[in-house]
Amino acid sequence: MNNQTANPAPETLFSQEAVWQSWLDVEAALARAQANIGMIPAWAAADISANAFLDRIGTDALKASIEKTMAPVLSLTRLLVERSGKSGDYVHWGATTQNVMQTGNLLIMRKAHQQILGQLCRFFESLATLADEHADTPMAGRTNRRHALPITFGFKVAGWIEELCRAHERLAQIESRTFCLPFGGAVGAMHSYGKQGRALSSALAKELNLGELLVPSRVVNDLFVDYVLGISMLAMSIERIALELYTLMEEEIGEISEQLAKGVVGSSTMPHKVNPKRVVKIIANCTRLRALAAPAMEAGRPSHEADASANYLLTSVIDDACRLGWELTTSFANLLEKITVNKARMAKNLKLSGPAMASENLMMALAPHIGRNRAHDIIHHVIEDAPGDDITINLASHPEIAPHLSTERVTELLNVSNYTGDSEYIARDAARLSRATANAIANSSR
Repeated sequence: MNNQTANPAPETLFSQEAVWQSWLDVEAALARAQANIGMIPAWAAADISANAFLDRIGTDALKASIEKTMAPVLSLTRLLVERSGKSGDYVHWGATTQNVMQTGNLLIMRKAHQQILGQLCRFFESLATLADEHADTPMAGRTNRRHALPITFGFKVAGWIEELCRAHERLAQIESRTFCLPFGGAVGAMHSYGKQGRALSSALAKELNLGELLVPSRVVNDLFVDYVLGISMLAMSIERIALELYTLMEEEIGEISEQLAKGVVGSSTMPHKVNPKRVVKIIANCTRLRALAAPAMEAGRPSHEADASANYLLTSVIDDACRLGWELTTSFANLLEKITVNKARMAKNLKLSGPAMASENLMMALAPHIGRNRAHDIIHHVIEDAPGDDITINLASHPEIAPHLSTERVTELLNVSNYTGDSEYIARDAARLSRATANAIANSSR
């Protein structure tokens, strides 16, 4: 029997009711695990599991009790005891409050994690399509926010794909560390369970589908911090991509736009305005999520065998980080499915720097004849001295270039649309990688 409730929406993920139910899920799983190793009677575990639901013990009664005791788990277990009759004698057998709270938090985190992975799957499917469709769509590559060399939009997307693959790999690696059972009694050494402590730890971990810890103490905050840092880095990568998209949406660039429904209004005072709607909120939420990395690390320094002050901070950070992570990845997946690529504008912007954008190509063709450094300086000075002229003619007629390269060859070398390096090849490989990653995520969640 599994008492875990269906996945809530992001805004209710860490609602008070959801948290209380997660504690009840832990109490039920504890009873079943204890029955499995003969620690408590099987009939007691069955009764406890049947009654470990918030609607059975009563939400209003629980709220009233907590106001009086200021001990939420104690209040919850008292009501579960009352509801379970004689079986109530075995509720919360040998456990301590933090065991239940921390394990319950972990169960909720895992729900959020599965949703985040689902959105990552959508990322990779959308990005694979973009990389394939625009593998050979030329555009200006930019370094230091200035035109550099021609690339393809598919190549740019390929960089996003590989970065997000690394983000996914981090989360996958963190799973085995974070989703482990932090249940060890009052100080982590399973005192109240006698010689059955290790057996109970294994049985409960199996019941909850969590990994085991050698030291299931109450100061394993680093496991939770690790996860917050992982999704903070995912937010960093999403933010980088979103910022690029936002920049490419600028009026002066106009290479990307959001697909917005008819009737969407950009400004209450400027009738002509149609502003980006999705990307701006994504950037703001990325900043909020990244900012949680620092307080998470503060909470990763509890003292001795338990430290309530660190735990209060950590609980708050986890609540915010998991909710934001789910919201952020969902909104980013929606954005990727709603962007429009303006190929004509990319082609127009590519021409702004003229043939000069392919000057490296000419330099490398000239280098075997006069040396790379000399070739660089000649081309640089020709472009610098007559920026408004047709540099193709000026370069082709230069006395140190003409003897080695014909006008036709110089013209060919300065064709910016043909000088995109391995952009197309990389884009197509990245599309395959993106689809493979999406499939791997989908298969792992089944």
